[in-house]
Amino acid sequence: MKKFKNIVITCNSFDKEVQEIIDQCCEVLENVNVNIVSVINLSAKKNKKNNLKEVSSKSDLIISIGGDGTMLSCSRDLGYFGVPILGINLGNLGFLTDIAPEEITSRLIEVVKGSYTKEKRSFLEVSINTKENNFLALNEAVIHSGAVAKMIGYELLIDNDFVFRQKADGLIISSPTGSTAYSLSGGGPIVHPRLKSIILLPMFPHSLNSSPLIIKDDSEISLELVGKNDKAKLSMDSHNLIDLKTGDKITIRKSEKELTLVHPMGHDFFSACRNKLGWSSGITD
Repeated sequence: MKKFKNIVITCNSFDKEVQEIIDQCCEVLENVNVNIVSVINLSAKKNKKNNLKEVSSKSDLIISIGGDGTMLSCSRDLGYFGVPILGINLGNLGFLTDIAPEEITSRLIEVVKGSYTKEKRSFLEVSINTKENNFLALNEAVIHSGAVAKMIGYELLIDNDFVFRQKADGLIISSPTGSTAYSLSGGGPIVHPRLKSIILLPMFPHSLNSSPLIIKDDSEISLELVGKNDKAKLSMDSHNLIDLKTGDKITIRKSEKELTLVHPMGHDFFSACRNKLGWSSGITD
């Protein structure tokens, strides 16, 4: 694998813990003659899309410091431009972030010298008939009522084929990456990230016969609010929050752009599930 020479470091804050990790990364990288293009706080409002695109064009690797939330922001803001991302985990679960703080020096040197693996992940692209711009999600798009114990009515089509009309608290449309996120909390299946699929999970449907649905990832999903005077919310990766109303039509499809994740050697999805979800924790020899 090729060596990395120009690196951007990203985070969502400059608190004490994050700053210490940034300083450590900078010291390690400078000692192996790697150029640090920029250190970016993605939560700062001054970071405009054009500026981020320019920064990404000058780098061959992005390091995301934080939890999966930071990685999601980094993926949408910078990874979308095709630059691979490596995650340092300061969060809790960290399905998208691989390197623990105590492993930074050894793992970072291995990666920049070419000892790593790459993995492609798909984005979901969301459009609304009343909005000019499209929206992007790595984990999931969620249509929900926006209130506790309140249902919305919607009609679902896949590739223009009618699927069902339903009343529920909402619907989670998830990528394989997002199958270990919000969808999992709602009882959805864990899907291996290499499977080319999209997961549809109704949220508390008013039905005695409703199950998650897994479809091919080149499908086009269309959803229309049909309940009388219904109001709803649309969120992408718990980031954007957009108001919806009866008659609005939402279309979700796989984006043409892909995210490239960089993993240290030895990364394994099932090992991550065992460690982060407690698989086999009750079994003793």
